[in-house]
Formats: sequence, structure tokens, C-alpha cells
Amino acid sequence: MGTTPSGSLDARLRYAIENKRLVQVRYHGRSRVAEPHDYGVQKGIERLFVFQLRASGPSRENVRGWRLLDLAKIEDCVVLDETFAGSRGASHPSHMEWEVLHARVG
Repeated sequence: MGTTPSGSLDARLRYAIENKRLVQVRYHGRSRVAEPHDYGVQKGIERLFVFQLRASGPSRENVRGWRLLDLAKIEDCVVLDETFAGSRGASHPSHMEWEVLHARVG
């Protein structure tokens, strides 16, 4: 399934971004698989900017697309073995404005 590095959520997210590895997170009660792109502090809140690929359960929202997740609301995070290409270039709506940027995918 996944090879989550031991350690804090911070360490796992930095590892996933640096190594362009997908993450599976539990967020708002749903399991989501996503590409982690930016991780930092925005408006005083630690957040993760992802491109979501899949999500469990019924939803009216489009499953694929950009999402901004509050770290405090992430219930679980596993770094998967599956990789992704990196920045989405032109399809990226523009990087978020961050007060502090901990990590950004290359």
C-alpha cells in the first residue's frame, strides 16, 4: 500500500513533496488520494495545496481538482509508493500566496 516514513505529519509531507509521491489522506471523513504540491502557512493556518485524483464516498463535488487542506483537519496521512510527474505547469491555477512556504514540488 504505502511506505509512510516514520515521524510527524510535517516529515511525511516534506518527504512526499520532495520525492513526488502521492499521499492518501483522511479529510472531512473521506479518504482522498492526491498529489501534494505546496505546504506552508497561509493566513496563520498550516495548509497543504493538492491536486486531488480520487476520493471515497458519494459527493456532489468534482472528485478531481485543486484542493486546499487545513493540516489540523487531516485525520490520517500515508505516503504512497506511486509517484507523479511534478508541477502541473499551465494547468496549475497559480501557486498560492504563503506567509511561510515549507515545501513546494519541483
